[in-house]
Amino acid sequence: MLQEIISTITDMAVSSGFAQIDIKTIIMLLISFVLIYLAVKKEYEPLLLLPIAFGMLLANLPVANLNSMAEGSLLYYLYQGVKLGIYPPLIFLGIGAMTDFGPLIANPKSFLLGAAAQAGIFITFFGALALGFTPEEASAVGIIGGADGPTAIYVTSQLAPHLLGSIAIAAYSYMALVPIIQPPIMKALTTKKERAVVMEQLRPVSKLEKIVFPILVTLVVCMLVPDAAPLVGMLMLGNLMKESGVVDRLVKTAQNELMNIITIFLGVTVGATATAETFLAWGTIKIIALGLLAFCLGTAAGVLFGKLMYVVTKGKVNPLIGSAGVSAVPMAARVSQKVGQAENPSNFLLMHAMGPNVAGVIGSAVAAGVLLSIFK
Repeated sequence: MLQEIISTITDMAVSSGFAQIDIKTIIMLLISFVLIYLAVKKEYEPLLLLPIAFGMLLANLPVANLNSMAEGSLLYYLYQGVKLGIYPPLIFLGIGAMTDFGPLIANPKSFLLGAAAQAGIFITFFGALALGFTPEEASAVGIIGGADGPTAIYVTSQLAPHLLGSIAIAAYSYMALVPIIQPPIMKALTTKKERAVVMEQLRPVSKLEKIVFPILVTLVVCMLVPDAAPLVGMLMLGNLMKESGVVDRLVKTAQNELMNIITIFLGVTVGATATAETFLAWGTIKIIALGLLAFCLGTAAGVLFGKLMYVVTKGKVNPLIGSAGVSAVPMAARVSQKVGQAENPSNFLLMHAMGPNVAGVIGSAVAAGVLLSIFK
């Protein structure tokens, strides 16, 4: 009897996860712990970084078979929302319901700054090709430069799903580090005089303009770039619901319950794609480096175009607002405000920077549509 008990205990020990652990598993678990620390202690994009980190933890538990690709597991079925392109557009619905396009409507030139900041996506695309990535993989890597997590996940899930974990972690990490990465670039590319420019107050925007805007953008963008329709269409639907003022219950649901549920599903399942086999590779290091390059180039392109507008308008545009052309809303706009106010305490750039910032959301979705139309 004693021998049988010992045998049973031995079998349980041998078949447990502790017996199956190896160095790669330990590394992946440590990475997940670091990400959890950054989300909880440092509050770096915690709404998505925390579920992504825990999804990575679950995916790398030995013999648990909980990664998103393990057919039949809970996370496998939840992952279908990523694979089929459902979750990111629903996130965009919530973003639209929370976004005020008023600053962009009041100053349409902001569209140009938002478009210029997408240059980092396409420059990095060619850089990734030169480093040996396939066109599909290069598209997924380049889109990090848009500083838009849901867009990066959407493009990667369609073109290079095996890179999903690496792309998502890089994208959300750089979004969280906007206040650290952007200011040195902004200061290096502008003069003290340019940073101190005080811009004129934006004109009031009527309710009719705010209602027409999402309808017009949907028609124009979706006709020109049909592959951008899922993202842009849902973004504009959310905004139309908000600005119409007649569906408050739907707006509150999109902003809160729906957004929160999808965020949990998206984060956990994307994190659960980051297994040791896919994450611990030389390609991941290249992705992280190229992602940083893409984000820096996008910021620089926006600022440089802002300098061009400064010259054309004879000093009426503060180039700092160009840095907000990346899609990290509203963090990038706040950084523009902070850097500008450091040079001139009476300077209030936030609303001016929100124009390029929300234009960047549309711009990154359009850039995604262009890449999908070419390589999907």
